[in-house]
Amino acid sequence: MGIPRPLLLTTAVTAGALLLAPLPASAAPVREDAPRPHPVRERGTQPDAAARTGTTATGSGGGAALPDSRAYPRRTVLDTPPENPADRSIKLGLAPYHSLAPRLNALQKLGNRVSVEVAGRSAGGHELYLVTVTAPESAREVREQRRMRELIESAPALAAKDRRIKSSYKTPVFINNNIHGNEWEGTDAALKLIEELAKAKDSGTAGLLASNRIYLNVTANPDGRIAGTRANSNGFDLNRDFITGSQPESRAVRRIGIDKQPAVMLDLHGYVNGTLIEPTTPPHGENYEYDLFLKNAYANALGMEKAVNGLGYTSGKDGVNPAVIPFRDQQEGWDDWPPIFTPQYMAFQGAVASHTVEFPMRVNNSSYDSLPVTELRRRSAINTDIAGAVMRATLKWTGEHRTSVLADQIETFRRGAAGEAQRPVSEQTVPGVPGIGPEDVYTTDFPRAYVIPAGAGQRSATAAARLVDHLVANDVRVRRASSGFRLAGTWYPAGSYVVDMHQAKRGVANVILDAGRDISADVSTMYDISGWSLGLLWGASVDKVRKVSGGSYAPGLVPARTVSAAAPTGQVSPAGDLRLRLDDPKELAALNSLLAQGVKVRRAADGSAIVPASARQRAAVLADRHGVAFTATKEKGTGALHRTRVAAAVTSGEVFALREMGFEVVPVSAATLNAGFDWSSVDVLFVSSGLRYADLDAAARTALGSFLGTGANAGTGNGGGLVALGAAGAAFNTAAGLLPATAVAGNGDANGVVRVVNTGGTVTGGAPAHSFVYSPLWFTELGSGVRVDQAYGTGNPLVSGHWRATENGTGAPGDAAGRASVVSGTSATGARVTLFGTEPLFRDHPKGLFPQVGRALLAAAG
Repeated sequence: MGIPRPLLLTTAVTAGALLLAPLPASAAPVREDAPRPHPVRERGTQPDAAARTGTTATGSGGGAALPDSRAYPRRTVLDTPPENPADRSIKLGLAPYHSLAPRLNALQKLGNRVSVEVAGRSAGGHELYLVTVTAPESAREVREQRRMRELIESAPALAAKDRRIKSSYKTPVFINNNIHGNEWEGTDAALKLIEELAKAKDSGTAGLLASNRIYLNVTANPDGRIAGTRANSNGFDLNRDFITGSQPESRAVRRIGIDKQPAVMLDLHGYVNGTLIEPTTPPHGENYEYDLFLKNAYANALGMEKAVNGLGYTSGKDGVNPAVIPFRDQQEGWDDWPPIFTPQYMAFQGAVASHTVEFPMRVNNSSYDSLPVTELRRRSAINTDIAGAVMRATLKWTGEHRTSVLADQIETFRRGAAGEAQRPVSEQTVPGVPGIGPEDVYTTDFPRAYVIPAGAGQRSATAAARLVDHLVANDVRVRRASSGFRLAGTWYPAGSYVVDMHQAKRGVANVILDAGRDISADVSTMYDISGWSLGLLWGASVDKVRKVSGGSYAPGLVPARTVSAAAPTGQVSPAGDLRLRLDDPKELAALNSLLAQGVKVRRAADGSAIVPASARQRAAVLADRHGVAFTATKEKGTGALHRTRVAAAVTSGEVFALREMGFEVVPVSAATLNAGFDWSSVDVLFVSSGLRYADLDAAARTALGSFLGTGANAGTGNGGGLVALGAAGAAFNTAAGLLPATAVAGNGDANGVVRVVNTGGTVTGGAPAHSFVYSPLWFTELGSGVRVDQAYGTGNPLVSGHWRATENGTGAPGDAAGRASVVSGTSATGARVTLFGTEPLFRDHPKGLFPQVGRALLAAAG
């Protein structure tokens, strides 16, 4: 995790990336000695293109899974990148990225234990190196390991009785390093560990590697490692990108988790002094089998703590404080509630012990720039030493507890497949873990199934397909009905999707689809977000089936087949002009593509787009590419739509979302505007962060006023538009003297999923009945002509998340109830303005909310 609770950090979500598609029965077997493209990943999917692009709101990635049949070792000659003297690792005495490939090539030659594959590419195009360290395996032995791994997930009750698994299955251990690019040292410790294991001649190491496969992602964020940044080159904090998977690096790690099914996992970070070793404080993720997880995670944490403290570093001599285990040593503030962090996500893929570990000695940010090189290298050496200690302690503990660790992984999957209730943690269910109290008990009542309906009951077939693809990408079993069926008293047409919750990975299915819950009363503070429901925020209709009533099918008996991808959803009416609903980001992308091609598209009264019949062939291409529907219409539209170029002072995640929707984006700041910005190159200004009106000099204000038609330039400009989001956007609107509306701030720490009421029209027509908030705002004292496009629901609008009143009793969700959350209008000087108090583009996550911003931009551009 790496720092105290962040403000608006940018992470993301991308729909349906990297599908796990089994080879058809008719597929020809792959020869063991056949030449293979470089690089190759075990059960991977198109390692270069798919891992690099994945699936976005506007495209899809994937491919057939490769058979896991090659022997170990698997030697790959890695290409060596050009030397980069600007790599920020060098100053710390650590391994620059360009040195990793030659070192790994050399390590593969040390014997027969080390294999290297490329797990994908970063956003910046750098290869991600996955190292496997294990005793040699023949192709037959590899196939047997795969059979046992698949049996553990697909038939856990049988796996629990399989003697071969108990005696011969190699426990998978996954060590993920450097996911925050400026938390470097895990990479260097991993290289040292690989070399030690490759060279060791002792019987202990031989036994360890005979009964384990150790997987090491050498650097999960090479872009950030090189640049010395927390984020990747797209500006995303990758350790906020689970469960959403917008970035190629996080999708690659997700793929590793699914393919390797680690029972134990480490994620190496910095910097917290003393060394922080999870498990965490409450609240605990309610979808885990937490009794099994806590039992193992706490025991392994004790071993890591002993190893770290045993290195002999002290506070007085070295500045190193004793290690800390949050579950034992803290009350709250370092929780495992959201599934956005790597270790928390891996628990849903079978890890019964997964840990964030934070090194103690800060070497990044201001320390990197201000401390002497000798001090930085002293600190980084200590951190590398500690990283190595926790890695070795974890391998030792896993080896000593292999039988019970595997049994608990199997039991996790067995409970899911059987649909059994969770076991609440207590001193009786988790003996040996001290301090368990009612504050640690978080469980959920899993539904019997979820249904994503087809036909008239579905809000958006495009959104449904995206959600289905995302479920499959997360290894959730989804079935598509071949005929109509009744479930829990509701009739569903053929083509509807069923997620039977009697499945091994019900936890990840539920964490994606469920609404979540309001945990505001449970703890006073959260480390990061508290609500994220894809079922409510991605634009699809999702029905929760609590029980199966009489006269209904059982979910497992619905006439259906398991899918590896959603069915195509694109369509074009065969005659007449065409209507394109702008209720989905893919529809915005299709519209912007048409406008870029010069097609004359008109705006309909409800905010949708009218495409002329002459563009039918172009529409057909886009319908196939984006899975959108162009339906017949006789409406001619109220005015022309134009290609919209956006000057954006926004977060990286918002830039990413805007570009997914096909908008031309020009990032701006006070510095760029003060330098003399050419306003004729853009059509609308979008402000959410990083731009204050007070920071603009006189010339920049004059130029902006001319663009917006304000101030001394009232009536002389073109009345250009502004879309403003959050506190920074609202403040900019007020300072510029545009839309008359007063922004009222809720609790700045609040976040989650809220109920909203949409009034329809240009901005919120077709929008979901839920939105996402982070530091929520609402608007009062609305001037003449200001339209309320959306309001918070009445009562308590918070559905899931954490939103309390501030210390003075204000800013609670009840204060927002019924208040305007999105407003729009035209200023007295002609500027078209929309103000958002919600976060519809947050970390590229809430896909179903994106069109509100897209529609607002089109409206603001005129």
